[in-house]
Amino acid sequence: MSENQDLVVILTALNLEYQAVRRRLAGPQVRRHERGTRFEVGTVQGTSCRVALALTNKGNHSAAVIAERAIQEFSPVAVVFVGVAGALWETARLGDVVVATHVYAYHGGTSEDDGLKARPRVWEAPHGISQLASHLARVDDWADDAPGRERAPQVRFGAIAAGEVVQNSRISAEARWIRQHYNDALAIEMEAAGVAQAGHLSGAPVAIVRGISDRADGTKSSAKDRSWQPRAAANAAAFATRLALELVQEKEQTVMDRADGARAAGRLEDHISNTAYGSTVGIMAGSVKDSSVHLNTDAGPKAASPKGLAAELDGFRLHLVRHHAEGALDDDTCREALADLDSARRAAEHGTPESARKALMTLKRLRGLIADCPALAARLAPLVVAAGGPA
Repeated sequence: MSENQDLVVILTALNLEYQAVRRRLAGPQVRRHERGTRFEVGTVQGTSCRVALALTNKGNHSAAVIAERAIQEFSPVAVVFVGVAGALWETARLGDVVVATHVYAYHGGTSEDDGLKARPRVWEAPHGISQLASHLARVDDWADDAPGRERAPQVRFGAIAAGEVVQNSRISAEARWIRQHYNDALAIEMEAAGVAQAGHLSGAPVAIVRGISDRADGTKSSAKDRSWQPRAAANAAAFATRLALELVQEKEQTVMDRADGARAAGRLEDHISNTAYGSTVGIMAGSVKDSSVHLNTDAGPKAASPKGLAAELDGFRLHLVRHHAEGALDDDTCREALADLDSARRAAEHGTPESARKALMTLKRLRGLIADCPALAARLAPLVVAAGGPA
């Protein structure tokens, strides 16, 4: 995979939500965007899944800007917005997690003599994310074990309404209007529409994960509902980080499957090049004299195609990351090795003789860098040969 294809961006609006996610990360390091936005990049504890965490502050507009910056900075597997929300109906109980099947920007409308007519924008959750989230909900092993907890939080799937006003009433004109026109929405909040729009424009998959902390019914400021905020934020963070881990693992599997496909295609190409069709025979590095065919058996190993070598390098990257996660490589060696690997991949993709030489030299340097890890060195050796090096 490329440099950031093992990374998921997680965004939050409140410090409470930010800290709930951050507690689940190991070794967070600050990364500053050129415009001043600060991200913390760490790994989900006990895994090699990387997460870039940032605070957007309240509102759809701010969330959209920060989401766009995060996507440009990291090119992530996905963007996950995590936080708390108010429940619009009794379906979702306090502490439950709501995963958006679609997001309504409910402030879209037209004001006419007979009232305000709803004209929302709607963003549907990506199919793959919805399927994966549903699977995790069925498996139901994502929540923390909390002593004394009356019941485990449940995952609910449905629409989320996102606007620009804190909703804390059941009887106000706006509250009645929302429940009338968006009666399938399970929860209401203030950032999902902005993040969904940023993902739509950038082509990045977006997931919205919210913990229910109140009922948006006038009791938000009560001591009881305030006590639910940290619990709801923790539940949302637990599900979101598990979702991030599964998204990265699926991406890794996809890369490995493609690498296997490229290897199979290469073997088929080799087979075809040595197979006769009708009266035509393909011969490489050979000659014909009289009625005899002479093959040059000293031609040496055949270099891989640029596309095939790039796919093989993607597969090798997964093994490199895993050996680092298992402690076989230290941080500095892994960082240098990944840099060499990415450089070799870029060179291999160009397909020119000069870039092929550069790829070979970089892979030879990489071979020396990981020489103390025999398992990795053994996996790299045929790639050096495929790049044109000696067997």
